[in-house]
Amino acid sequence: MWLEIQIFGFRALWSPYFLTFLIAVSILYYLVTGPYRHKFGGDEKPTRNQQIFFYSGIILTYIVKGSPIDLMSHIMMSYHMAQTAILYFVISIFFIRGLPVWMWEKFVNIKIVKKIMKVTTHPLIALVLFNSLFSMYHLPVIFDYTKTHLVVHSTVTIVLFILSMNMWWPILSPLKEHATLNPLLKMAYLIGSILIISIACALMIFSGKSLYTAYNSDGAWIQAMSLCVPSDVLNGISDSLSGAEMFSPLSAAEDQQLGGILMMFMQQIFYGFVLAYIFFGWFTKKSLEIDPMPKSIPNSKE
Repeated sequence: MWLEIQIFGFRALWSPYFLTFLIAVSILYYLVTGPYRHKFGGDEKPTRNQQIFFYSGIILTYIVKGSPIDLMSHIMMSYHMAQTAILYFVISIFFIRGLPVWMWEKFVNIKIVKKIMKVTTHPLIALVLFNSLFSMYHLPVIFDYTKTHLVVHSTVTIVLFILSMNMWWPILSPLKEHATLNPLLKMAYLIGSILIISIACALMIFSGKSLYTAYNSDGAWIQAMSLCVPSDVLNGISDSLSGAEMFSPLSAAEDQQLGGILMMFMQQIFYGFVLAYIFFGWFTKKSLEIDPMPKSIPNSKE
């Protein structure tokens, strides 16, 4: 497969412009949170863990949106589902945990942002909004349209990413005043998210045929490829392309089923880590609490 996709060229495989953008963002993060933080009202430099989270998020963003994985996500549904699982269930967490608290305080206290976040990060709204829109996005008619229109595709990706951060905010917010859920409600919140996403996964897993024309050779596959392959390159090789099947050992239907299975299991694994983090943090905190001594001892002789 690696040799076959070389036909799309260096720009499609490695997205040098996107890489340049991410490097610029990393440099900006270093400057704003480091030597120039006092000019932006920051007192403390980010901790080592915060830096690890942020730079790991940058690296993962390039891997899933700038490396050959992004190209393959336009060829195979399984790659697309793995890509979105990492983007919305891992990278969004890393960016929430990667920014210093003072940066989040300044951002969320902007008047318009504060009003928007008061609504969109309400636990019930955040849970339903992201998961329902994510599931709707994978309805065939919406998905095929999105995959064949660059502006729509970019907009949907950005909006879903922001909504995924809103979804994680009630349980992972670095601001104490925004962390309103107790550990039991946090765990119930995550379980609810798993159940909603499973509906979209079931649609793909149990369908006996390919649902998406964006991955069918007789559908809009070439048009979908134009989102990640430069037009001059795609025009030059389009006559030699017979469809996604020439790059995949699976049929479109089998690849779709694999994509649904991957999303379901990857979500459960990622959520499992967060559930364990919440549970053991809560358990440890409870175990450190000391019960007060009773004022009187039953059956004592006084």
